[in-house]
Amino acid sequence: SKRKWGKSKPPPEGFDYIQPVLDALENELRDLVNEPNGNKRNVETTWPIHQVSWQRSRYIYDMFYVHNKISRKVYDYCLKNKLADASLIAKWKKPGYERLCSTYVINPKNYKFGTSSICRVPIHDRSPELRDAVDPTSGCRGCASGRGGRENIFGNKYGQQLAAVQVARETAKADEERKRAEARERAVAAGADGAGDSDTDDRSSSDEEDYGPAPPPPTENVTAAAGEGDSETDSDESSDEEDYGPAPPPVADSKRGAISSDAHNEENPVKKPRSD
Repeated sequence: SKRKWGKSKPPPEGFDYIQPVLDALENELRDLVNEPNGNKRNVETTWPIHQVSWQRSRYIYDMFYVHNKISRKVYDYCLKNKLADASLIAKWKKPGYERLCSTYVINPKNYKFGTSSICRVPIHDRSPELRDAVDPTSGCRGCASGRGGRENIFGNKYGQQLAAVQVARETAKADEERKRAEARERAVAAGADGAGDSDTDDRSSSDEEDYGPAPPPPTENVTAAAGEGDSETDSDESSDEEDYGPAPPPVADSKRGAISSDAHNEENPVKKPRSD
């Protein structure tokens, strides 16, 4: 429930986003504490508690400062309810301590000769026999900053990139859902185009079945009709000639000839001889 972590008031909005991972870390811690010690040394029995606590702090830190997935209210709520180590997070903000496993390993009072833990020495600066050495208190294999550092400083199940893994999975899932949505849209568009073509074909075929094929263009009919009229006229003229003989020449032409002759005589009159 939402009141699982808070004793005074429920968590703020947005806490549900990180709660599943926090619950998983709590269950992992419970299983590690209850498992038999076997042949472990006494110092090794406390390693799981420290490591899970570190992973939980790192997860909350990355979600707020690196990936911006939680609000300031959720972050402050986690610090107030001891879900994250505030002193350790304060060290992570300083150069050289970005991967610090614990504030215990940098306290000179906890080691002989006023030094720090072996895990604070970079791997490339260690002697061959100390390359695989771990801190006896935290079980850290090397949390020094710089090149050559270990990706998983504890070598355990969850590692130190819980937030990055969760964000990467969410991004991949969102991309997959987007691609599926685009594929569905393309399929719907293709189906709509196919349905439109089939409807047009169906209408054309149904018209042919009801009314027969479409008639030819009207221009061809007009030409054919004109040809038929000429043939009828020719046949009528030939039948008239057979019954009544050839037709007389046009009257208008003879009149025009007479008129032309008179006009010619008027223009060129014939001179008659004078009789004395």
